[in-house]
Amino acid sequence: MTLTADLYFSFRSPYTYLAMPKWRAAMARYDLDIVLRQVYPLAIREPGFFERTHPNWLRYTFLDVWRIAAHEGITMRPPKPDPIVQDIATRQIAAEQPYIFPVVRMGQVATRRGRGFAFADAVSQRIWGGTENWHSDANLGAAAEAAGLDFATLQAEARDDAEALDAEVAANQAALEAAGHWGVPTLVFNGEPFFGQDRIELAIARMKAAGLEERV
Repeated sequence: MTLTADLYFSFRSPYTYLAMPKWRAAMARYDLDIVLRQVYPLAIREPGFFERTHPNWLRYTFLDVWRIAAHEGITMRPPKPDPIVQDIATRQIAAEQPYIFPVVRMGQVATRRGRGFAFADAVSQRIWGGTENWHSDANLGAAAEAAGLDFATLQAEARDDAEALDAEVAANQAALEAAGHWGVPTLVFNGEPFFGQDRIELAIARMKAAGLEERV
């Protein structure tokens, strides 16, 4: 019996990127379907968050994600460009955000087609793997192809159905909070949230208790 869980995902979250290889491996090993639920980054949902946090928060996060990547052998580079336009010195979020809205909407279109995880995985590897201009049609088109999607169709639907897609993403955020968390990456299984890339083994243990089996 295939078990299903929801993974709440943000393209701007380095910890989410670091979790993806483990969830990808889990789906390959176990009879498990992970439905990817896009949410907008914290910088969009709460633009003043970074200005309110302790000055060490951002510096520690940078230190932590690079050492996790090195320890686990995951390629990680600074995004070029950052999915969120932000002044790192002042931590202020720019009013104009040309990158994040199109890619999140395309990710939600991919979820509509049952390919949300594959598309988000392919795009996040380009964002955090150091691909120059990851947001270009050529790079996003390659990610769509890797996920088994037609890029022209994906792009057109993301543009033409933007309002409905944003409503779906907002509903994802509401569902995440209803499940008992607010951040990413969070996997929700049977209504129970597992936050962070360091709770994956615990989540799998709970799934095994519920009948999760290895693929044959």
